[in-house]
Amino acid sequence: MKNSEFWRNMDHEFGSIYSRTLADSLALTELQSMNATEALGKGIKPREVWEAICRAQDLPPERWLGMDLEIKEP
Repeated sequence: MKNSEFWRNMDHEFGSIYSRTLADSLALTELQSMNATEALGKGIKPREVWEAICRAQDLPPERWLGMDLEIKEP
């Protein structure tokens, strides 16, 4: 997962405004109580941060993969 995919998943799941607030304020205990923004800044993989948020927010596992994207044909 790239950072851009992380933010796309955050925006889709929580909304574009709340996702930023959540990323800056939610202490992720499994990531040494860092918030998502801090964790990404320290080089923790976006997938690991995303999954920590999913667990902390009790998202059902079927939503952990993010939204389906349309396949663009050349």
